[in-house]
Amino acid sequence: MGQVAIIYKLMPDSPEINLETIKENIAKAIPKHAKLNKIEEKAVAFGLKSLEVQIIIDDRKGGTDEIEAALNQIENVQSVETIHVGLL
Repeated sequence: MGQVAIIYKLMPDSPEINLETIKENIAKAIPKHAKLNKIEEKAVAFGLKSLEVQIIIDDRKGGTDEIEAALNQIENVQSVETIHVGLL
């Protein structure tokens, strides 16, 4: 069994949202079987930034749906999109 790297793009509700708070909540929201690998801020437009979140899971743990649902529950996150899934 291998490991899978999943990258999600999280969009905050507005440019005024504190991204550090969202980052802290990401770490709390992911399931225990997942490992938060890194979070990067990406400029979108007009001061708005998105977060690209890389999470590592074992390939036997299932798909991305559980993690995506958990990330969607974070306060001040407008949307969550899976942008990459790949074996390590």
